[in-house]
Amino acid sequence: MTVISPFAPRLAAAFGAALPLLLSTSAARAEFSVCNQTLDVVNVAIGQQEAEAFTTEGWWTVGSNQCALVIREELRNRFIFVYASDVFGQPILKGTQSMCIGPKRFSIDGVESCWTRGFIEAKFLEVDTQAVERWTLFLTDPEE
Repeated sequence: MTVISPFAPRLAAAFGAALPLLLSTSAARAEFSVCNQTLDVVNVAIGQQEAEAFTTEGWWTVGSNQCALVIREELRNRFIFVYASDVFGQPILKGTQSMCIGPKRFSIDGVESCWTRGFIEAKFLEVDTQAVERWTLFLTDPEE
């Protein structure tokens, strides 16, 4: 036996009208996060292709077992480059892509001639986000 509430048609109509609004406001925002699963505090910088050139930005300080949302807007690139160092300035990722970083908070256009422009050259790890809307990179202690 099926019981139909007299309110069912109104609820269905209200839900049907609200569905596009719910979908538009709950649509996932594209973003890139870095989660630190090590026992140390780490400093993170990112690099990505902008319209004119590669741009690097830093720093985000990420405590042990915490995450930082480093890109809040829509991901424009499939590949994001990440540099992470411990509190002593030692890199903790094995990157191969040379890009520029600064000793304090920075945003640097271009990856060439870091030293002659007053910046530090660092090796960034290339992360393939597979063109998904959200990506989280987990930093872990190196395998012994």
